[in-house]
Amino acid sequence: MKKVEEKKHIAFYIGSLHKGGAERVFVNLADFFLKEGYRVTMVTQYKYPDEEEYRLPEQAGRVLSDLTEDELSNSRIVNFFRRLKKLHRIWKREKPDLVLSCIGKNNFMTVVTTMLTGTKPVVSVVGEAKEEYPGRLMKGLANLLFPLAAGIILQTERSRYFFNRKIQKRAVVLPNSLNPDFIRLRYEGEREKRILAVGRLDANKNHEMMLRAFAAVKDRYSEYTLTIYGEGELRKDLESLAEELGISDRVFLPGVIPDVAKQLEKASLFLLTSYSEGVSNALIEALATGLPVISTDVPSGGTVELMTDGVNGLIIPAGDVHRLETAMDRLLGDPAYAEKLGREAAGIQQRLAPERVNRLWKEYFEKIMTGV
Repeated sequence: MKKVEEKKHIAFYIGSLHKGGAERVFVNLADFFLKEGYRVTMVTQYKYPDEEEYRLPEQAGRVLSDLTEDELSNSRIVNFFRRLKKLHRIWKREKPDLVLSCIGKNNFMTVVTTMLTGTKPVVSVVGEAKEEYPGRLMKGLANLLFPLAAGIILQTERSRYFFNRKIQKRAVVLPNSLNPDFIRLRYEGEREKRILAVGRLDANKNHEMMLRAFAAVKDRYSEYTLTIYGEGELRKDLESLAEELGISDRVFLPGVIPDVAKQLEKASLFLLTSYSEGVSNALIEALATGLPVISTDVPSGGTVELMTDGVNGLIIPAGDVHRLETAMDRLLGDPAYAEKLGREAAGIQQRLAPERVNRLWKEYFEKIMTGV
């Protein structure tokens, strides 16, 4: 009797499924590999309430790796080694052929705990490498441990040069696929006089710069409003600044919303003013919607991976309020030029289509699992 071939087993290791860019990418990949006939297990340290997490496909397994109250010690050092041991036991028990991890220390944990288990570790850097691995110690550990992984995935070419030559040569750059909700025909009607941004209300997103630039152009474009979707610790500070700048009646902070695509579709302009990003999902989605976009050039190279200045959007230096004001003036004052950029931007739908990008991930994983 012919033996039934077992499904290949892929595991994903991440802190949680709390709603964020990396988490969404992992859930999307899990869904794709399940549909391709793989067995999938999601290993997370923590579990949040369902409404705060991305929904994992029912067929996927879920394992929590954090220590329980009974397992915790009063010693941080003891707890660290217990976490390593517990994660090692998970790989031994679950027996995945490959595990993909991301974000800072998770990558170190994966490389160390998969040793002698038969599981092949793949590490990925999804944000700004310098921020994920700050200081000489963290960078040194990355340069020491990453070469021991079976695979190394980066999101931008520029981030390759943060690491040593051995990693530079072995690493591959794989993009994130576009959320299927954003694969749609570009809206070609009259646009609403709305300027939009999407992102957590924190210091890194630098919404202050956005407010100041909007205040500088508000009298020239009196019909326009600025809406920032997202939530975070700087909400009150931004509300106070809007009041101070005299724009509180034209600035809206509605919080997190479920249907971002619908809100973006008819807007006139999208802004991303972050100091640092990996490859911003919010930026990808705005481009895919066909919006005229102004984005800062983040150190990781995430913006220039997606945009060419003056072709499918405008790129400005991070933290430069005057350049943002000038760019806004140019696009709001020349709707025909803005439309031209928006139509070019929508072309990213083909470049980052899920069926195309997910195949790249599958080919890379298969190459690692088969050793070919």
